[in-house]
Amino acid sequence: MSSISTITPGASREDQVTIGQPPQEDSYSTALAQSMKRQENSQSTSSVPEMIQEAREKADAHAEQLKKLAKVTPRYGDAPLEAYARISRARTPAQAGSAAGYARRRLIQLQSAARSDPDHADEIKAAIAQTQKAVTRANRKKLELNREQLSRARMKRMAQEKRRREEQRIRQELRRSQSMRAIREAGYFRETDIANRLAGQLSATKMELRQQAEQLGETAQKSLDAAMQGYSIGTQLATVDVDAPVQAPQVNVQA
Repeated sequence: MSSISTITPGASREDQVTIGQPPQEDSYSTALAQSMKRQENSQSTSSVPEMIQEAREKADAHAEQLKKLAKVTPRYGDAPLEAYARISRARTPAQAGSAAGYARRRLIQLQSAARSDPDHADEIKAAIAQTQKAVTRANRKKLELNREQLSRARMKRMAQEKRRREEQRIRQELRRSQSMRAIREAGYFRETDIANRLAGQLSATKMELRQQAEQLGETAQKSLDAAMQGYSIGTQLATVDVDAPVQAPQVNVQA
């Protein structure tokens, strides 16, 4: 029996099939290769945006990490220390008033930082408290220096009037006042240093506890996700087992 072939004009090689004869192997190979190529191109095309998005996310994460490493921790405790240093160096009422003005300016800056830097709230709070004290203490020293100027003027008048005993009493009071003030000013630095250290330790402890809580939260989330995934897989398997059609046994009736 001769084979009959049908050829449609304009049809491709894959569409031209010879009736009564098995398809040619090269036709199937060509069609399979083209199908695989189209599928590969489709997969590569769909994955390009995902790859770009993933690369962008990695770059952003790396930039954020570099920013955190480059960020220098501000030393808020230096503000009251500098204010007390200026108070200690003040020898005239004008210099004491200047130290008070400096403390007030730094106090405004610290109050602004308290609203913009919650990560160092304890350190800022301690610095604000000490700077507020610095303003009060600078004004107090200004009054004391004014009284000392009056005491020197009285000493000069007592010397002119040859009232040696009264001059000696005023001088002793002046020296005692200066000694007590020097002791107080030295205590200001120790007080501020202790407050800064306590605030720094408190901030470090809170940060460490926060990091541990975040790590525990991530671990718990991963465990929950794994449990949910396992439950989902088990449910799918159970559904497949229940919904699977029961095949009737085939009986061969051919003798």
